[in-house]
Amino acid sequence: MPTKAIEKYLNNFKGFSREIWILTLITFINRAGTMVLPFLSKYLKEDLGFSYDQVGWIMVSFGCGSMVGSWLGGKLSDKIGFYKIMIFSLFTSGLLFFALQRITSYEGLLVAIFIIMVIADMFRPAMFVSLAAYAKPENRTRALTLVRLAINLGFAAGPAMGGLIIMNIGYKGLFWIDGFTCILAILIFWWQVKEKEKSKYLDTKNPGEVLTASVFKDIPFWIFLITCLITGIIFFQLFTTLPLYHREQFNMTEFKTGLLLTFNGLLIFVLEMPLVSFIEKRKFNKILVVTLGTLLMGICMFMLLANKWEFVLWLMMFLMTFGEMLAFPFSNSFAMSRAPKGHEGRYMAIFTMSYSLAHILSAKTGMTLIENFGYQANWAFMGTLGLIGALLGYWVYKLVEKEKSN
Repeated sequence: MPTKAIEKYLNNFKGFSREIWILTLITFINRAGTMVLPFLSKYLKEDLGFSYDQVGWIMVSFGCGSMVGSWLGGKLSDKIGFYKIMIFSLFTSGLLFFALQRITSYEGLLVAIFIIMVIADMFRPAMFVSLAAYAKPENRTRALTLVRLAINLGFAAGPAMGGLIIMNIGYKGLFWIDGFTCILAILIFWWQVKEKEKSKYLDTKNPGEVLTASVFKDIPFWIFLITCLITGIIFFQLFTTLPLYHREQFNMTEFKTGLLLTFNGLLIFVLEMPLVSFIEKRKFNKILVVTLGTLLMGICMFMLLANKWEFVLWLMMFLMTFGEMLAFPFSNSFAMSRAPKGHEGRYMAIFTMSYSLAHILSAKTGMTLIENFGYQANWAFMGTLGLIGALLGYWVYKLVEKEKSN
């Protein structure tokens, strides 16, 4: 029986091209090394001594850079191809992470983090377009899920190691590892994967059927982006306000905070691919799946109102992980399914920009609410946002069903 169960589990990972597996590997290496992000708010507050307001503005700078980078990455992927953008983005951002540790002034960090995020987040839309080019259409959601697995497995390894590194050699070690893994990942990609010259996604003479309607006229897509924005705002609380809450409310160490994030990553590694395969085989509606995930994430924020027991943090993280597994893979898939051939970069740029905007709003809103009204007000606000996001998701479902019937 266990052998059959293992075989059934492994079957979820079959049918991918060699390029998809290499993309998955470099994503894992890159994300395992991304130890700065989960501890950035703690580094700014506890190591550099910035106020909540200053931490909030630096996180705004982070998100603004991410938005500009996402837009640039998508636009340039359509113009010169995803391959060149991916190599430039990871290699350059790796070098910049080495330099970032030298900058400790508030104004310097505002500028430096903006520039790093512009370059680093050019990678995301380019990577999504590369998945469209290297994955078979029937495998696309699973390919997105496989890469998400690599991201989450990387995050599972990264924060726990990051917590240990901080406790033993300080925050500076994180910047060296982050920069090194960016460069290592892209060197493996450049060595093992060649640009797909004849991809229909890069063929400007015959790009396929392009919809006459502009992305800016795609009303269901834009409403859907608001739902994505809300899921992003809630999700980023895990990396901005929650690590501070762990210390202030429960006196948890960085290592324990890292373990909580590791728990999230390991759950996703074990359960997400079978869950996505199960949903796809039964042909559940993608938008309704995202709506359910958004609702679950909102409920998790309300759970934090019970602030007396550390156990609530683990239970909340368990349910939040299921919300993520429902919301994120199918959000990616729905966004890609709305994109006309040859315009994937544009659509995926706008899609990834919604998460960059979420980073801006999540950090600044959270920090401002906490400073003025306390943590409880923040959790109540975020939970209410989740309910609104779920209602918007259901509205998108109704609009798309109406489109099909016309």
